[in-house]
Amino acid sequence: MNAPSASDDDGARPWWLGIAVILIGGFWIYGSWQLPATSTYARIGPGMFVMAVGIGLVVFGALLLVQIARGERFEPQEAEDAVAGQPASMAALATVLIAAALPLYTMERFGFVPTSALVFAATTRAFGSRRVALDLAIGAVMGACAWYGFSALGVELGKLVQLPTPGALLPRF
Repeated sequence: MNAPSASDDDGARPWWLGIAVILIGGFWIYGSWQLPATSTYARIGPGMFVMAVGIGLVVFGALLLVQIARGERFEPQEAEDAVAGQPASMAALATVLIAAALPLYTMERFGFVPTSALVFAATTRAFGSRRVALDLAIGAVMGACAWYGFSALGVELGKLVQLPTPGALLPRF
């Protein structure tokens, strides 16, 4: 980040970014109230983690607003391998958004491992990978390891692989 220059004006500052991070943190905090904060097994429930993430997002959003108020400029660094001034790839963004939404539609129908494989392959595709079969295999191995690891701890993530019924493949509205 660079020091502010005399030519900076308030219109060029990304206030929306800090506000968006704070709002997302607020949604996480609100969502954590719907989850149990404690558990009988580990004494820390899922609500505790969601609350911690929400609080962290609010704090970092506030720190981001402080940096913006000081006039910090946010530009890609050479180490980030980004080309300054080049617009973001909307196709890559759309692919990642689709990958993030995939579990909503595939987890119950196909199971944890196939969903993990699809999400991993779609995300790597957004980052430029063109090796679909390899990405699906890596995603399936990672999903199976996660499933078995959580199952060994007694945490139920659903079925490893769910064979869908013919009616399950139709979209639900």
